[in-house]
Amino acid sequence: MARQDEMRIGDAERDAVMVALHDHFAAGRLDRGELDERMDAVLSAKTRGDLRPLVRDLPSPTGLPEPDVRAPADVPWGPGAAVMFGGPGHPAWRHRRHMARGHHRHGPRFPAFPLLLGVFLVLAFTVGPGAGFFAVLQIALAIWVVRAVLLAFGARRSRT
Repeated sequence: MARQDEMRIGDAERDAVMVALHDHFAAGRLDRGELDERMDAVLSAKTRGDLRPLVRDLPSPTGLPEPDVRAPADVPWGPGAAVMFGGPGHPAWRHRRHMARGHHRHGPRFPAFPLLLGVFLVLAFTVGPGAGFFAVLQIALAIWVVRAVLLAFGARRSRT
């Protein structure tokens, strides 16, 4: 059996990495030149090992399958010790995986971006793009301050 990095890839794997690169570009982690350079390399990639260096410096999701993290089966103390001391199988791991997928534990996310986009578009067409931009910045600052205060009081309340 070939090692994981030596396995040949198909269009599905290339597409997954290209989507992840576009998402990181949209998040501001890559500039246009880096995106174009990495996209060319993805299109010419033949193995998973060719793709891995292209996304190594980016956070998850990268489009590559996540490595399977399992406790070794031949440990003398068995799987119970790993669970007891916070290893794989411990309930905290389920929470970590849940949070890594972008789920928020305090309820639904506030749709700030669509709201700000709508405000900007309305103001841009009524009073001009400059005024719309500054109004959106002020609203975003107000939302950020309110969320920070709520998180601070929520964290203090959960500790007591």
